[in-house]
Amino acid sequence: MDRTESLPTPPTAGPPGAEPAPAPVPEETRADRWARPALLGLLAATALLYLWGLGASGWANAFYSAAVQAGSQNWTAFFYGSSDAANSITVDKTPASLWLMALSVRIFGLSSWSILVPQALLGVASVGVLYATVRRWYGPAAGLLAGTVLALTPVATLMFRFNNPDALLVFLLVAAAYATVRAVETASTRWIALTGVLVGFGFLTKMLQAFLVIPVFAGVYLLAAPTGLGRRIRQLLLAGLAVVVSAGWWVAIVELVPASARPYVGGSQNNSILELTLGYNGLGRITGDEVGSVGGGGGRPGGGGPFSGQTGLLRMFDTDVGGQISWLLPAALILLVAGLWLAGRAPRTDRTRAGLLLWGGWLLVTGVIFSFMSGIFHAYYTVALAPAVGALVGIGVTALWRARAGAASAAPGQAAAARWRGFAATLVLAATLAVTAWWSWHLLGRTPDWYPWLRPTVLAVGLTAAVLLAAPAFLTT
Repeated sequence: MDRTESLPTPPTAGPPGAEPAPAPVPEETRADRWARPALLGLLAATALLYLWGLGASGWANAFYSAAVQAGSQNWTAFFYGSSDAANSITVDKTPASLWLMALSVRIFGLSSWSILVPQALLGVASVGVLYATVRRWYGPAAGLLAGTVLALTPVATLMFRFNNPDALLVFLLVAAAYATVRAVETASTRWIALTGVLVGFGFLTKMLQAFLVIPVFAGVYLLAAPTGLGRRIRQLLLAGLAVVVSAGWWVAIVELVPASARPYVGGSQNNSILELTLGYNGLGRITGDEVGSVGGGGGRPGGGGPFSGQTGLLRMFDTDVGGQISWLLPAALILLVAGLWLAGRAPRTDRTRAGLLLWGGWLLVTGVIFSFMSGIFHAYYTVALAPAVGALVGIGVTALWRARAGAASAAPGQAAAARWRGFAATLVLAATLAVTAWWSWHLLGRTPDWYPWLRPTVLAVGLTAAVLLAAPAFLTT
C-alpha cells in the first residue's frame, strides 16, 4: 500500500465562539497509530522468543562452531571458512554465515551465546523485513500477520537459535524480495540490481539453494514492472551480472589461489569449489549422486538421503517434515488461489497479483524441489519456505476480509457483484480456518502425549470459529 500525500483538510466550522472541529485524520495516519506499536511489540516478542535461553543448545552444530572458533583466531581461516585454525580443510559450504558468527566471537569472546546471538538477531531482522515487504503493498495488518507467522513457525524458532547457514540465507532472501518489490514499483534499475547482490550473497551463504528464487523474482519483474519490455530485459541482465559478481568474487579467489597456499575445499573430491558447488552441493542434491558426501543418498530410488524420508509431492506434510513447516501450508495454498481469483483480469502491472506470484512462486518452486530432491535433505531446510507461507497468509486473509467487508459498502450498481464476491470471500476464509484446524488436529495427533488436551481444543475452537464466520453470509443471502 503506497503512502500518498494530500493537502491538509481545513477545520470544520462550528457554532459562533465554539472551538473548530478537528480535521479528519487520514486513514494511513490512523493505521500508523496502531501499526507501529504493534510492530515494535512483534519484534520485541520475537527477540525474547529467540534470545531467551539461547545457550541451551550448547555448541549447537559442532561442525560449524569449530569453524567459527577457527575464524575468530585466524583471518585466513575466517576468509575460507576453515574447520581449524591451521587451515587444513574448509567446511563444505561457502562461509558468509561463519563470518558473522566469527566476528561476534572476536568481539564477545568464545561462548555458545556469542556464536548464536547473530542467528537470533537475523531472525528478528527477517521478521521486520518481511513485515515491511508485505505492508508496502497490502497494509499493516497483512504485514503483521506475515511477520507473526514467520516468527512462530516451528522450524524458524529452531533455526534462528542454531548456527547452520539457514538463518542468514532466509534474511538475505527476504531482503531480496523487498528489493524486488521496490524495483517493481518504479522499474528501478538500482533496486533490481540490489536484488541480484542480495541473492549473490545468499550463494556465499548456502550456495545454489539461494538461486531457487531467481526465476520467480525475475519472472515477477518481467511481468509487472511499469516500463517497456526491452528495458525490463536489460535491467534483468544487469541484475544477473550483479548475482555473478557478488557470488563469484570469493569463488574466483578460491579457484585462483594455488592449492598449496589455501586449505583443502571440504566436501569436494578434487579440491575445487566449483566441483563442490555443482556436485555435492548442487545437482547431487537433486539426483542423489552426491560424490563427496558421507552417508549420502547415493541415488537410491525414492530415497532422498539418510535424514529426509521419502521423496514425493507430500514430503512437506509427512512425519519427518510436517510438524516443522506444514501447519499453515494448506492455508497458504488456498489463500494463494483465492488471492489470484480476487485479482482477476487485472492490468499487467497490478501489484496484488505481482505480490501473490512472488510469494506463491517462492513457495511452489522451493517446495517442489525440496519434495523431489533425492540427495541429502534435512527437515530444517524448510525454514526457507516460512517467509512465503507467512506472506501468503497475511496477504490472503486481509484481501479476503476486505472483499467480505466491501460487500456492505458497494455502490448500488455494483451491489450484486460485490455481494457475490463478499459471500465467496467469507466462505473461503471459513474453509481455510476449518482446514487449518483439522490439519493442526492431525499434526498434534502425531505426538499424543504432548499436552493431550490441546488437540481437541484446537479442533473444536477452529471449527466453531469457521461456522460463526460463515453463518452470517448465509443468513444475509
